[in-house]
Amino acid sequence: MLCINFLLSKKKKLEKEILNDAIVLKREGFKSIDSSIMLNTQGMYTQNNISDLSVSMLEHEKNIYFFMQTQSGAILIKDEDLKPYSDWSVLYTYTTVIAIIAISYFLILQKLRPLIRLRRKIASFGNGNMKISFKTKSCDEIGLVSNELESARRKINTILESRTLFLRNLMHELKTPIAKGTIATQMLDSKKQKDRFVSIFGRLEALVTEFAMIEEVTSLDTQNGFKEYRLVDIIDGAIDMAMVEREHVTIEVNADVKIMANYRLYTTAIKNMIDNGIKYSPDGHVKILMINNELCFESKGKCIAHPLQYYIEPFTKENPSKNSFGLGLYLVDSILKAHSQVLAHEYHAGINRFIFA
Repeated sequence: MLCINFLLSKKKKLEKEILNDAIVLKREGFKSIDSSIMLNTQGMYTQNNISDLSVSMLEHEKNIYFFMQTQSGAILIKDEDLKPYSDWSVLYTYTTVIAIIAISYFLILQKLRPLIRLRRKIASFGNGNMKISFKTKSCDEIGLVSNELESARRKINTILESRTLFLRNLMHELKTPIAKGTIATQMLDSKKQKDRFVSIFGRLEALVTEFAMIEEVTSLDTQNGFKEYRLVDIIDGAIDMAMVEREHVTIEVNADVKIMANYRLYTTAIKNMIDNGIKYSPDGHVKILMINNELCFESKGKCIAHPLQYYIEPFTKENPSKNSFGLGLYLVDSILKAHSQVLAHEYHAGINRFIFA
């Protein structure tokens, strides 16, 4: 039950002072209907008298008054319960609200802190830190997710270690019979059979070497082991690795150009591009140059018959009769991805241009 205390002001002097000095907070005007029952010769009827009524809400000396005016007079009423807001009450209210918001914000941050740490750990794991631990003693939902991620991390590491061990052991075991077969081939009397077996075992050894290189690229987690090298030094190493005559390769690269790279892998990528250009160009020549800060390999010949994506798949090649396994461009693409680069191709005026972009 709502109870409001009003006090009717009867002191004319005080009433006049209030009306003169008070601050008008609000003023409203509306119609007042006064109904009365009348009697005439025709019987009883209801007569409605409509008059204008004005009500003002006033503040005077920290008290609230209501001043009502009608056509017949005026009345001033003091509200005993309603008090105007003071500066201290407003300040207290705002301080309380701000304190509640600040405490709530602090508590929310405390609850979100484990989630922020978990996000950073996941980002680190995605960047190749396979030894980071997600384990936590917390039993809330974030803790349960962290422990599940830790379990998944251990399983992934176990699978990767098993894969690496299997591939390395497999390649080691394959090299032994290949070496024995190569030695046994030298004991054959027939030169034709000897050359055939030497070619077979040589191709097998080259295939195992390429598999070893692919395993090294795919197991490369980060670029922490990369160092800065002059690009011309890497190109010279690639030419030596390809065992081709210097007149088959033209180099137009500034000696001051340097890159961050794994020397062995990047040299292999350039060596494969040199081999590819010499093998498929009619003049057996490759030109290496820089265009727009990108390393390019140009060679004459017909445009490749398929999109580049076809050739960077393993065991695909343009001419099956060529002495290759179709792993050259696949290996190049894998090495470039490890160096945050991509392999691109352009063809113009009889020139194939492969680009390290």
